[in-house]
Parts: sequence; structure tokens; C-alpha cells
Amino acid sequence: MSDLLILDIGTSSVRALVYDAEARLVEGAGAQVVCAPDISPEGDVTFDAAALFDAVVAVIDQVSAQMSARDMPIRAVAACTFVTNILGIDAEGAPATPVLTYAAPGCGDEVATLHTALGSEGAGDLHDRTGCLLHTSYLPARFLWMERHRPAWLARSARWLSIGDYVLWRLTGDLCTSYSVASWTGLLDRRTLRWDEAWLARLPLSSRQLPPLVDLAPRPATLRPEWQERWPALADARWLPAVGDGAAANVGSGAVSDGRVALTIGTTGAMRVVVPAALPAVPDGLWLYRVTANEGLLGGATTEGGNLLAWLRATLRLPSLDELDRVLGGRAPAAHGLAMLPFIAGERAPGWHATAQAALQGFTQSTTPLDIYQAAHEAIAYRFALIYARLAPHLPAGGAHSTIVASGGALTASPVWQQILADVLNRPVAALHETELSARGTALLALRALGIITTLDALPPAVAQVTQPDAGRHAAYQAALAEQERLYGELVA
Repeated sequence: MSDLLILDIGTSSVRALVYDAEARLVEGAGAQVVCAPDISPEGDVTFDAAALFDAVVAVIDQVSAQMSARDMPIRAVAACTFVTNILGIDAEGAPATPVLTYAAPGCGDEVATLHTALGSEGAGDLHDRTGCLLHTSYLPARFLWMERHRPAWLARSARWLSIGDYVLWRLTGDLCTSYSVASWTGLLDRRTLRWDEAWLARLPLSSRQLPPLVDLAPRPATLRPEWQERWPALADARWLPAVGDGAAANVGSGAVSDGRVALTIGTTGAMRVVVPAALPAVPDGLWLYRVTANEGLLGGATTEGGNLLAWLRATLRLPSLDELDRVLGGRAPAAHGLAMLPFIAGERAPGWHATAQAALQGFTQSTTPLDIYQAAHEAIAYRFALIYARLAPHLPAGGAHSTIVASGGALTASPVWQQILADVLNRPVAALHETELSARGTALLALRALGIITTLDALPPAVAQVTQPDAGRHAAYQAALAEQERLYGELVA
């Protein structure tokens, strides 16, 4: 088996990485182009579709040249992308809109409209049918927003594709989307694996405008002739449809079996576990996406993580990360007397109050910047404790023997935060050596689809260290979590 080219289309950059048949990075083969989003006054994040596509072409240019120089052809190409995203394509195949992303707080009024129209029972049925909640992160509110504010986009768009679908179509002529990517839209019926016609009937959109749905398998098409000539190293490569980066990260972290739960904290955070796709009901406050047709991804994401800590470090003029970790490591749990809601960008799981705001209660003249910084770590951990409580019933033995697999720069850079999370969750936290989890997971999914490996846990990642929980600290954190819930009930719920 020759090498795999993995395209990682993220919100900060587009990268191309090469992996071998053992899911190991090939040294000296790779490229990256930094991408800059457009951010509206309301906070909606979009990308120029042509610029994003050009970035993909640029990284493939570099890797194709690298592999041609080594006389090493690429045998398959797979991709992971940030989700949810979508762009309109006109009748000639040109972009008719920017790439619209999950970061769309400007759709808040449309979410409220949908809540009113559906009522609590209708919203609950929608959650169970699609695995997604009514929120600005998903496409239903975005399409209603376009109907009100950007009708020209709707008029010009003959089709709607994700950026991964668009790249595959432009390069190979193959028009499709994976169940993985579709599951993040809020428009996929999770039981029938079809576009949800009842939902679409409420929107200025039809299933005919959406791409055919497929599972993760090699596609019949290869590169169009002009791209084959440009990239001889990819001339015979098999292409796979893109998957969601969150699903890929779970696979890359090895959180695919034995009750292993993936916890990623970078700028924001997410906690996820792979479950059978035919889950009878979706737990309150969580989403259920797809890895493949037969594998679900159950979990919840937060809007806060490293972003809150970075803001505090800058605003409070705190010392270096190493110094902060050293000092925090010697402090007692929750001894500062503060209760914090960490919602600096609204709340996602588990309450999904998009307009929720951060709050700090209990500070006095003796409160120090370090108290606030410690409280922020703990406050974020409490939100994950609430998500974990909803995940645990779907883990072997109710999560009694589960391990939290930790990744993300904000978390893996801080042993103290790993200890806080272990103590709050009362579970071991395993930090990984691996850093490119989404790309590695995409490679593993491709290797299985190509028949090179038979299971996703066949090539587990290396673990750097395991942090064990402390029962006494867990008890202290449970009391502090109850205080956060009290504050949440007063100010948010």
C-alpha cells in the first residue's frame, strides 16, 4: 500500500499531510496555507469560497511535487473539514455565496422563530429525528436568515454543497456528500439516512438542491484530466468523500471502543464517544452525528476553552503558562470561593442558550487574578462534567471503567488542567503523543475503507501520560459544580 494524501480543511488553515499504511506521518511531505475568515459585525464567520479552493489547490501542488520528486505516487486521497459549513453554487458551477460556517450568531432571531413555530414537543421531535438541536450552529436557522436577509443568494444558488463536497466535485466531477458531513447540518434524518423532507418543507430549500448521500468508501471517479496533468503523483489516486473533523479526531485519538471518551480542548472544546448509529433516543442536550452509516458520534461541544484562558491571561496580565501551571498545581480545589459561568461566546452543550453570558460571583477585595484564572479552568471542567453525565449511560458499565482521551493544545499543554479534569470527572485522563488527530483519524478511516485495516482501533495512538483522579478533590469539585448549577439557574435557565 502506497501513501495516503489527507486534506485537512480547517478554520485557520488548509493542510495536506501524507500518511503511510500504518497511519504514520511521512516526513518531509506536507504543506499548509493559512486562511483568514470574514467576520460580520454580528459575529458570523464566513470564507471566500474561491480563496478556500485555491488554498486546497496550493497545498496539493506542493505535496504532488514532493511525492513526484520521490517517485512515490499517492494511492488515495481523503479529507476532513470543519463542520457545519455550506456554500451555494450557481447553474454554471461557480460559487454564489461565501462558505457559511457554524459560527453564525446572527441567526439568533431565526432560532427563536423556529422555537415558537415548533414548540417544545416539535423541537424535541426534531432533536430525536436529526440528532441536532435548534441552534445557530445548524443550517435550518441559516436558511431562514438568508430568506430574510440574503434572498439573492437563494435565487442564484442551484445547489448547496459543503466545502469538502465542492472540492471533490471541482477536482473529480463526483457530486456527493458523506453521511458524516450531512449529519452536522441538522437536515439529515438519522434513521432513514435521507434528507429530512418534513424539515426541508419549512425552508427555502429542496432535497434536489442537496448532493446525493453516500457512505465513506472510495468513489468511482478519479481526477479530471486537467488536474491529472497538473498532479501526476495523484493521477491514479482513489478519492473518498470528506468527513467531519470532529468524527475524524475521535478516530485519530483511538476513542472508538472500550468506553474511551475523547475530550478535546483547543480554542473551544468537545467531548464525544463513538456509539452504534441506531441509538434509540438522543440524550437531552447532546448531539448525535455520524462517523459512517453504522457508527454514531454522541457528544456535546462548548463555546469556551482556551479562548477564555487566553483572554484572562492577556486581560489580567498573568505570568507565563509554565509559571501559572506551577502555581496552580499547589492550590486547593475550588478554595477561592468563586462561582463562574464561562460563556464568553454563548452556550452550546448541554443547555444550548446561544445568548448566555459569562458571569463571576463571589469575588471580594481579597480575590486575586490567579483565583479567577483557577476558577475558569474549573468552570470549563464543570461544563464537561454535565456532558459526561449524559454520555455515561451509553458507555460500557455506565462509564465506570472509561478513560478520558485528552487532546487539543490548551489541554495537553497543561498537566494541571488534566489533573483538574481527572478530579472533576473522577476518571483517568490519558494525554496523547499524537497531535494531528483529525488528519490521522481520516487516514485510519480511509485505510479501513480501502480494506487495509479491518477495525478503527487496529493502530492505536501512543499515550504520553495518564493522570489519575483524586477522590477527595472530586468531592470538593462536586460541591463547587452544584454552586455553578445554582448560578446557572439564576442567570441563564
